Amino acid sequence: MDIKQVFENNKKWIAEKLATGPDYFDKLGQGQNPELLYIGCSDSRVTAEELMGLGPGEVFVHRNIANMVISIDLNVMSVINYAVNNLKVNHVVVCGHYACGGVKAAMQSADLGILNPWLRNIRDVYRIHRNELNAIEDEEKKYDRLVELNVQEQCVNLIKTAAVQKAYRDRNLKVYGWVFDVHSGKLIDLKIDFEGILKNIMEIYHLD
Repeated sequence: MDIKQVFENNKKWIAEKLATGPDYFDKLGQGQNPELLYIGCSDSRVTAEELMGLGPGEVFVHRNIANMVISIDLNVMSVINYAVNNLKVNHVVVCGHYACGGVKAAMQSADLGILNPWLRNIRDVYRIHRNELNAIEDEEKKYDRLVELNVQEQCVNLIKTAAVQKAYRDRNLKVYGWVFDVHSGKLIDLKIDFEGILKNIMEIYHLD
């Protein structure tokens, strides 16, 4: 990659945006008011706004390896709290993707150094659902299902947070679990039962 080309691309992008309206960047500079928080994977093949057909200012984005929502990760927790409490988003999405390198790496026995504690959270997802996963003989289908179950468990972690619980009570905020199929480009709604999960965990995770 020629880094200089990035700046040439930027010039072309600016010209394209100004062609849609000379005040494009003036409006952009006035602030943001997104209604959606997207938590996705850092994988270079999965671009948040593009796959949803959205543009600048429409979605607040956080990305990390394997789209994890870990309670002691100050980065993701800060993003969630800012998006929910300050930006007042009404929709929070966890979006995984098939052929996720992080999910596959978590199932390997190799020592991956600093990645070990991060990927251990995915191994925990496998442990919780091991009966279902071990019954799947096809390895690729097993990994695909683990991707889906990982999204589901990260949604559960989201629903455990005080910010999400309070926003649900105050303005009916919703949490969604999606998977992006890199082989077809299709965005798949896993139809996470947000209210069912909330009801199920409230005895232990209820936060005033």
